[in-house]
Amino acid sequence: MARDTGPQCKQCRREGQKLFLKGERCLTDKCGVERRSYPPGEHGRGRQKQSEYRVQLREKQKAKRYYGVLERQFRIYYEKASRQPGITGENLLRTLECRFDNVLVRLGFAASRRQARQLILHGHWTVNGRRVNIPSYQLRDNDVIAIHARSTATQVIRDATELTGQVPAWLQADHDSLTAKVLRKPERREIAAPVQEQLIVELYSK
Repeated sequence: MARDTGPQCKQCRREGQKLFLKGERCLTDKCGVERRSYPPGEHGRGRQKQSEYRVQLREKQKAKRYYGVLERQFRIYYEKASRQPGITGENLLRTLECRFDNVLVRLGFAASRRQARQLILHGHWTVNGRRVNIPSYQLRDNDVIAIHARSTATQVIRDATELTGQVPAWLQADHDSLTAKVLRKPERREIAAPVQEQLIVELYSK
C-alpha cells in the first residue's frame, strides 16, 4: 500500500495551519506550526506570489495531506464525485469523510489518521462482524464498527478516546464497549475539514 512517509510537521507548516497529523503532539507546544509558523525550506520566510493557481493547488494539497491520500487516489475520488448527482465538491468531501481510517478518528478511536491506518492494517477492527484491513474502505449507512475480539490494542484505543471532543451527529459511538455505528452520510456543515472544496473543483476543471 502506497503512503506518504515524509515528515508530517513539514506538511502542516507548508499549509500554514494545523492538520492534526500527529494526534496528541499537535495539541502541545511541540507542534511544528507552534514552534515555526513559516513554511519549510530555504525560502520559507521569503515573499511568495499568491496567484490563483497557487491558491487552488495549495487547497488541493491541503485536502490530500489532511486525509492522508496520495495524488492518484485523490484524482480517482474527484472523478467519482464529479459523476455523482449533487455538488461535486461536497461529494468529494463526503467520500473522503467516509473512509474507514477517517471515521475512526472522528469516533475518537484513533489519535490520528496514521494511527487509525495502522490499527486497520493490523486487523484490530471489524465492520458488520467481518474483519476489514483496508484503510480506504468506504463505510455505508448502518455499518457497525467494533474492535476485534482478539485485539491487543485496546489500551491504545482507550487512550485515544480521552483526546476526543464531540462525535459528529452522523456517527454514534460507545467508548466503553469500543463499538460504533454509521447513522448516515455527513452533511457539508458537519464536515470539520479545513478545506474550501470549491477551489479544488476549479483547479480540476481547468
